[in-house]
Amino acid sequence: MGPLSTIYNLALKCRRYCYDHLRKPNRLPAKVISIGNITLGGTGKTPAVIALAREASKRGLNPCVLTRGYKGKSKDTCFISKGDGPLLNAEQAGDEAFLMAETLRGVPIVKGSDRFRAGIMALEYDQLAIINLPQSRLFLLDDGFQHWRLHRDIDVLLIDATNPFGNGRLFPEGTMREPFSALERADIILITKSDVATDGAVLDITDEIRKYSNAPVFRAFHKTVAVISNSGETEGTETLDTKKVYAFSGIANPAYFQASLRSIGAEIIGSRKFRDHHLYTQKEIDEIRKDAGDHMIITTEKDLVKLRDLNIPENISALKIEFSVDKDFYDHIFNMLEGGFHDQDHKS
Repeated sequence: MGPLSTIYNLALKCRRYCYDHLRKPNRLPAKVISIGNITLGGTGKTPAVIALAREASKRGLNPCVLTRGYKGKSKDTCFISKGDGPLLNAEQAGDEAFLMAETLRGVPIVKGSDRFRAGIMALEYDQLAIINLPQSRLFLLDDGFQHWRLHRDIDVLLIDATNPFGNGRLFPEGTMREPFSALERADIILITKSDVATDGAVLDITDEIRKYSNAPVFRAFHKTVAVISNSGETEGTETLDTKKVYAFSGIANPAYFQASLRSIGAEIIGSRKFRDHHLYTQKEIDEIRKDAGDHMIITTEKDLVKLRDLNIPENISALKIEFSVDKDFYDHIFNMLEGGFHDQDHKS
């Protein structure tokens, strides 16, 4: 471990020690499920949060998403959605938080660096609005594996099958947010994008997990379900079969996005990659338009929502990808929740 990663690791240990022994995490008067990872970006947290919120709603629970709203310019604790669509634009909310607000109906989304305060805001709004819920709120903590200030009942950890641990080194020398030993805190582990990894690769990842954790491991993947035009109209993915397209994205794993396009028959004749959470300029869109020519331009949903205030070509569409996991995963997590699986002070 190099000097910078050593300093980073010492800071992690000090912070963790503080929450284990000196400062108790805050508790919300409701159950909390955290969805997170131990690497930087690209594991599919946003689709997983959306899928889990939908399943919770189907089961009669009352999910509310608590998110940091990464890269969102609004720094105050605030509602991104009260369940009926975005209240902020993508630049203010953050692209992933805005996408959740657009996608999830009936699910409040609250943004704030202090997720305990965000949760209290949601509960106070329920009381002020006289919202009669048959059961108390279920909070979904977006990107919460390292948010030790808030107690959670279940920690769901996502690991990307296509790039599970990067080079195995801690930030800033690698992409690991925490050392491998952090796996022991996970209650459920999801190996995402497992459809594009070999069975042998998934087994190797599971073997690595088992060195540190006995948590149940499930496989998940992201399936392409539709093509969304910039006007919001949807078509089946078969419309891209044999089509020549120009692809661009500002996500953590652009290779997976391009692989998804090829899997439905699209031929990528040109592409451009930007940093994750990139905010586009008109100049960049004009350059993409020129490079693509008459070919169809395809991006991700997360990128498309950031283009609303720009003059964009009519032939820009987004590939809609949804999170898919075995029903056993949902049964397992909600059975754990009903059983009061975790009620320890050290769970933070």
